[in-house]
Amino acid sequence: MDELLRQYRLLMSGRGTISLSEDSFERIIDHFDEDDDLQAAIEAAETGIGQYPFSAALLIKKADLLISDKRYQESLDLLDRAEVLDSMDIDIWILRTDAWLAMDQQDKAARLLEEAIGRFSGDDRLDLLFELADVYDDYEAFEKVFDCLRMILEEDPNNEEALYKICFWTDFTGRNEESIRIHQGIIDANPYNELAWFNLAAAYQGLRLYEKSVDAYQYAIAINEKFDHAYRNMADAYIRLRKYRDAIEALEKVIELSRPEEVVYEAIGHCFDRLKNPAQARFYFRKASHLNPEDAKLLHRIAVTYIQEENWQPAVRYLEMALRIARNNHEFNLSMGEVQMQLGNIREAVEHLTMVVHARPRNITGWEALIRCLYDAGLYLEAEAQSCAAYLATGGKPVLLFYRAAVLLAMHKTKEALLLFGQAMELAPRKVAKMLDLDPSVVQHPQVAEAIARHRRPKKR
Repeated sequence: MDELLRQYRLLMSGRGTISLSEDSFERIIDHFDEDDDLQAAIEAAETGIGQYPFSAALLIKKADLLISDKRYQESLDLLDRAEVLDSMDIDIWILRTDAWLAMDQQDKAARLLEEAIGRFSGDDRLDLLFELADVYDDYEAFEKVFDCLRMILEEDPNNEEALYKICFWTDFTGRNEESIRIHQGIIDANPYNELAWFNLAAAYQGLRLYEKSVDAYQYAIAINEKFDHAYRNMADAYIRLRKYRDAIEALEKVIELSRPEEVVYEAIGHCFDRLKNPAQARFYFRKASHLNPEDAKLLHRIAVTYIQEENWQPAVRYLEMALRIARNNHEFNLSMGEVQMQLGNIREAVEHLTMVVHARPRNITGWEALIRCLYDAGLYLEAEAQSCAAYLATGGKPVLLFYRAAVLLAMHKTKEALLLFGQAMELAPRKVAKMLDLDPSVVQHPQVAEAIARHRRPKKR
C-alpha cells in the first residue's frame, strides 16, 4: 500500500510517467475511504476514471463516495454511465436505492428495486430482496417487508438472516397463520432447522396456542441444547399455561447459558410468587434488584413478599426505598398505606392512601383502602365523607353505597343506612360481600340479614 501511495503521489504531482492499474486505483480509493478522507478518495476516483473512462467499477466507487458527500444527482448520473458498461453489477442498483432514500424518495427506491429483482437470480436476487425489505421498512410498508422475507425463504429456506428477521415481522404484523405454513414447509424439507422450529413455536405463541408452542420449542432445543432464546420463550409459554415449575426450570437453563439478567431473575421470582412461596420469590427479586438497584418496581415486589408473610417492618423498609425513587407511584403508596394500617399508624396510612386517590380518582381500589382504614380506626365522619367523595369521583359505583351504609350503621344512623343499603342491593346485590368484609357484624342487624337472605333464597317459578 505504501508503494502504491508513493506512486500515486508521483502521478498526481506530474513528476513521473508511471501508470497505475485499474485495480490499484480501487485499492487507493478504499484506503482513503477507510481513513475517512472523503475528498482524497473522490479525487483518486476522478483520477482513475480519467485513465480508465470505461471502468464500471471506478464509476461505481465514485458514485458511492458522492452519496457520502450528499451529491446525490451526480451519483445517479455516474451510475447511469456505469449501467451502460455493466448492467448486471448489483451495486449499481443498491447505490441508486441509497441515493433515492437519501433524497427521501422511498417510492422511487422501491420501484427501482422491484424492477431490479426481475433481472437478477441467485444470491444477487436475495440481496436485492433484503434491500427492498429495508426500503419498505423505511416507509412503513410493514406487510411488504414480511412478503420480501417470505420470497427469500421460498428461494433459500435455510437463509439464517431471513429466518431471524421473519420471526420479528411475524409478531409485528400478526401474520402468525401464514408463518406457521411457511415454517412447516421448511421443516418438512429440513427437519433439523432449529430456527424454523423456533419461528414455528413463536407463531403458535402469537396465536396463544401455548401447548403447541412448547412442543415446537422442545424440538428446537433437541436440535440445539444451547438455544437460550428458545428456553426464554418456552418459559413464557409455560407461565401462560400456569406451569410455573416448568417455567422455572427453563429460566434456570437460560441463566446457565447466558449472562445474568434482571428480567430472568424477576421472571423466576414471579413464578415462585405464583407458587405461594414468598421466600423464594424474594430471593430472586433481590438478585434482580442487585443488577438494577434503581428499579423501584423490584423493591416493591420484595416488599410484597414480606406483606404476604405479614412481616411488616421489612416491608416498610423496602417500600420506603421504592418511594424514594418514585414518590408518587400509586401502587407503592397503596401498599405503604395498607402496611401502615396493619401497624396501627393511621395518620401515615391515610397520608399514603390519600395520595393514591388523588393520583387515580376514578380507580376504586384506593378509595376502598382509604375508607376501610378510616372505618377500622373509628373515624366514621371522615369515612362517610370519603365514601361520598368516592361515589362522585368513580361515577357512582354501587359498592360505595354499601360502604357508606356500613359507616352510617356504625354511627347509629339506622334509617339512612338501611335506605342506602336497599338501593345498593337493588343495583348490585353481589357486592354486599364487600360490606361484610369491611365489618361482618353488620349481619347482626335484622333488616340487613333479611335482605341478604332474601337475595340468596331461590326464586319460585
